[in-house]
Order: sequence, then structure tokens, then C-alpha cells
Amino acid sequence: MTPDSPRLLNRNLLLLILCQGLFLTNNVTFIAVNGLVGFSLTPVPWMATLPVMGYVVGGALSTAIVARTQSRYGRKRSFQLGLMVALFSALLCATAVWVQSFWLLVLATFIAGYYSANGQLYRFAAAELVNASLKEKAISLVLAGGLIGAIIGPNLAKHTKDSAQYPFMGAYLALAVVALVALLVMAFIRFPDDARSSAPKDSGRPLGQILRQPVFIVAALGAALGYGIMNLLMAATPLAMQVAGFEFASTATVLQWHVIGMFAPGFITGSLIRRFGVLEVMTAGLVLNFVCIFVALAGTTFEYFLISLFVLGVGWNFLFTGATALATQAHTPQERDKAQGAINFFVFLVMALSSFSSGALVTTQGWYWLNVGSLVPAVIVGVGLLAMFIHRGRKAAQPAHVSS
Repeated sequence: MTPDSPRLLNRNLLLLILCQGLFLTNNVTFIAVNGLVGFSLTPVPWMATLPVMGYVVGGALSTAIVARTQSRYGRKRSFQLGLMVALFSALLCATAVWVQSFWLLVLATFIAGYYSANGQLYRFAAAELVNASLKEKAISLVLAGGLIGAIIGPNLAKHTKDSAQYPFMGAYLALAVVALVALLVMAFIRFPDDARSSAPKDSGRPLGQILRQPVFIVAALGAALGYGIMNLLMAATPLAMQVAGFEFASTATVLQWHVIGMFAPGFITGSLIRRFGVLEVMTAGLVLNFVCIFVALAGTTFEYFLISLFVLGVGWNFLFTGATALATQAHTPQERDKAQGAINFFVFLVMALSSFSSGALVTTQGWYWLNVGSLVPAVIVGVGLLAMFIHRGRKAAQPAHVSS
């Protein structure tokens, strides 16, 4: 690297990576415990993952509000508001467990969805903290910050499981502390739009026009359905392993390696995208999704759960990081908030459907048919990627226009 080369790692990006790790600590802990707590409180077993669904439905319904908040007040203040909601919702979850109220737990996780909608924008904000030539690597590195959550989240759930009056009440109280730490870290990050006091007057093209672009459609398919497949299987794993007779410690280990698979590749995914291309990396992620499903269909021993969930995590990373990088090609800086908000709305919508479906399918049809069902969205993503390859090939084959 020459002295004049743009710098990738800077203080703001490093702090945002830490915030991503704390965000995933919240996310992973929620995934690890919400289904089990819901199962212990609900009168109907198939409703056990409603608290998980509440989290993502809350995120889906918050995307438009978050987009407007970011547009008006900028990244930092919007992110800080999300962290304050994280603090409140964690305390409300602990209260729900204390009073043994299933529906209060669902409400609390629904409110927590606002924080999730904010945290999902950390990866986009990363691209604004570095030179434009380094945006893929910045996105990838911030997603790699999720490794912090991979290490802390399952261990936090495991070690705080019985630390309070009721199982997992201590985990929610610990998440309140995590939110406070994240608030402190966020206070030291400077974003390019920190001085924003009102929404930009020029917001670019209408949203409908942005949505109709092939590049946006494929980016949305990759992000939303890729997340949906991952969430469908991950949300059901604690219940499936409990049915198979495993202790929670084994479940926590599987989830930990799953999240390591999700975020460890982040150190190289950006470089892979720059070397091989975004569509190629997304295709590799889709292939790994198929591998995960076939391994999960092969058996229900600890090793099968571990390998399938780890491979699922790596596949998600390639698909989601690639979709995020692809999405940045579909909008101008003025269109940032509404375009990114739309992507995240689709992500949360699919996550909501997959969260509910996972509980219903795994408790009524079993782990096998849950995995068979996950082949459908994988095939749809494959069709979208194939169409994009054909579109790119035709565009490349067109002769360059020579002006006379």
C-alpha cells in the first residue's frame, strides 16, 4: 500500500465493528432463548416461536420509521435511539419472565425490533466511513464484528440461564447492560451526516423506480430470502435439539459455531467480492445453503446439527454480504435511506414469516420437513441469480456505442 492509498481501518470503523458485535450479542441471545422461554410460557406449543417472530415483525414495521429518522437526523442519533429502545425492551423481557407473561414477552420482543431495524443499517453505514473503493471490505468487516456476538451471545445465555429467579431472566438483564455499553461506544463514532438537522430536499428517484431495477430485485432476493432460510433453520434449532434430547449447553455450542460461520468469513468476503465478483460470491453462498440443507436431512446427531448450522452460517455470509454490496449499486446517496429501508423491510418481512413457520413446522411436521421446505426459497434465489448472470452477459455482449 502506498502512502497515498486510502485507509481501510480507522477509529470510526473500528468502533462501528464493536457496535455490530454488541448488536449481534443481543440478536444471538434472543434467538437462543426466546423460543425456549416462549415454549415454557405459551399454552400452545406451536406458538413457542412467537417471541422470535415478534422481534422480526417489530423490525419490519420499524423500517419505515427508522428510514425517516435517519433521513431527518442522520445515522448517529438514529442509532442512539435504537440502543435506548434495546435497553428498555431487554428490561421489559426480564419483567415478562418475572411475571410469567407470554404476551408481555411477545410485546417486549416486538418493541426490540426497532433496535434490530437500526442495527441492520450498521453494515450500510460502514460504506460511508471509508473511501468508496473500499466499501465492500468495510461492509464485510463490520459484518465480521458479529464474531463478538458469536462468542458472547451463547455464553451469556448459558451462564446467566439460572442466575435469576426464573430461567433466562438473567440473560435479559445482561442484555440491558450490553445496550448501555453500546450506547457508550456509539457516542464516540462520527458519521459523515452528523451535522444533519433536517431531511435532504432532493431525495432522488421515486421508490417504485428504484425497486424495479434488476440489480435491486436480485439484491433484495439475496438479502431477504438468504436471511429467511438462515432464520428458518436457526430459530428452529433450539426446539429441534430439545426434541432430540440434547441439553441446552449442546444447543449453545451449535449456535455459537453457526454464528462464527456467519461472521468469521467477513474478514475475507470483501476481498473475494473484489476478486471474483459479487454475483459469484452470492452464488457460492447459495450452494453452501443447499449443502447445509442436505446435511441436516442426513441425520439428527450432534455432529449433523453442528456441521449443517456452521455451513449455513458461511453460506449466509456470502449471500448477505454480496447482496448488501450489490444493493449499493442500485441507489444514489440521496436515495440512500429509502432504498436501504426497503431492502431491510423485505428482509424483516421474510424473517417474520420464517420465524413463525419454523415454530409451526418443527413442532408439527418435524426437523426433516422443515429442511425440505427451506429448499423452496433457495431455488427462488437461484433463479434470480441466474437471471442476473444472463442480464450481465447480454449487457457485456452489446457493442460499445461509438459517437461520430
